[in-house]
Amino acid sequence: MSATNTRGQATGPPRQAAWGPPYLLYLGDAPDELAIKTARGLAYWRPQWCLGQWRGPSCQASLDLPDMTAEQARAAGADTMVIGLANPGGVMSPQNVRDVVIALEAGLNVASGLHQRLDAHPAIAQAAARTGRVLFDARHFPDSIPVGTGRPRSGRRLLTVGTDCSVGKMYTTLALERELRRRGVKADFRATGQTGILIAGGGVPIDALVADFISGGAEWLSPAREDGGWDLIEGQGSLFHPSYAGVSLGLLHGAQPDALVLCHEPGRPHMRGLPEFRVPDMKTCLEANLQAARLTQPNVIAVGIALNTSKLAPPAAMHACRAAEEALGLPCQDPVTMGVDRIADQLLTCVAS
Repeated sequence: MSATNTRGQATGPPRQAAWGPPYLLYLGDAPDELAIKTARGLAYWRPQWCLGQWRGPSCQASLDLPDMTAEQARAAGADTMVIGLANPGGVMSPQNVRDVVIALEAGLNVASGLHQRLDAHPAIAQAAARTGRVLFDARHFPDSIPVGTGRPRSGRRLLTVGTDCSVGKMYTTLALERELRRRGVKADFRATGQTGILIAGGGVPIDALVADFISGGAEWLSPAREDGGWDLIEGQGSLFHPSYAGVSLGLLHGAQPDALVLCHEPGRPHMRGLPEFRVPDMKTCLEANLQAARLTQPNVIAVGIALNTSKLAPPAAMHACRAAEEALGLPCQDPVTMGVDRIADQLLTCVAS
């Protein structure tokens, strides 16, 4: 189970009685860096929890962590192996299944953010029962979620939106939480995806909910708030991605955001996994998100642009940010290399005053 706040929502890592850090991050045979975004997010935001990585023989990705087997990680004090993979469909390969069984037999609990449940594989379920280890599926939510109503509720909320999947919405939201807290502003990260849930210790796997309950899931995640603080809600997908636009729209309506931050990766040639669909320009994407958000929050505004410039040299990254600012009239920063102080300034000036 997770530590909870006064609203009954998870705020910290799972307690050791069930599962939790220290972690061994499982990379398997990941074909590229994008395939380990769950592991990378944990290693970046919670490095103190991550002891090592387990890479298969054909793995094409790596973190700045020692390579370990399951047995070595357990001997070093690891409690849980986190499946750090993210792939279309969220399924495990036969080798992934075999490796999970090895981890369980080595004495590790196992946590996963994939769509496919760990216990859906008989070999894993049997190994967990035999060893007494815990299985945790971040994308499977046991609580009852109501249908969204769109009724106004108190509190301040920000939602990150994107031109595509995997452009930095979680990183941006976490960076804003850190920046606002540094300034003494009450702010809480609200996780809606598997990596965010593993980082925060709780949340709602919004893309795993039945479609009718997506907006209700966002309302449940960020209920009325009376302390003047901010709920910073992790965005998912993109209104322009044919596969995931429905999740993005439901999240927009349920979040009822006062403010949006648009996330984008310069130079991305097409929507992730769909070469025939081009990434929309930022202005078109932002306007579409604002229009959709007005259904439940007529006064929503945009307060910034977050660029993922990890593939650009520093001069090109600065040029991309300046160009975005000129095009949209909003502060633009890379949350990882530049911080989000100017975006936070805009938020607090335009919305919180």
